[in-house]
Amino acid sequence: MSARGASEPLVVPGAPAPIGPYAAGRTGPLAGRWVVTSGQTGIDPETGKLTEGGIAAQTERVLQNVRAVLRAGGADLSDVVKTTVYLSDMADFAAMNEVYAGAFGEHKPARTTIAAKGLPLNCLVEIEAWAFLT
Repeated sequence: MSARGASEPLVVPGAPAPIGPYAAGRTGPLAGRWVVTSGQTGIDPETGKLTEGGIAAQTERVLQNVRAVLRAGGADLSDVVKTTVYLSDMADFAAMNEVYAGAFGEHKPARTTIAAKGLPLNCLVEIEAWAFLT
């Protein structure tokens, strides 16, 4: 880490490797410590393939991948303050939201949901998260 406290890439067991030139997540000591994930898709880290079974199955896998990245940085879903959800089709909002609500429970981070065509590997959902550790 530099003297200014630059962020460091996370090594993430239990989540798929990035499919491009980016880190799965980063952490750094700015005013506490942020753990920031890259957008996670429904790739199963054991098979390297996109989870089948529709939006609910992909959302569950995405959140497992988000949780793995957060844990690698010393955080969990309960530390998340903001997420961004990208859906390939807003018609999937209710089904995604049901799985998302179950994963976060009473902890409700701020969230933006965006319809986005052409997500990586033609996935149905992608989620990024910002967690803050004090």
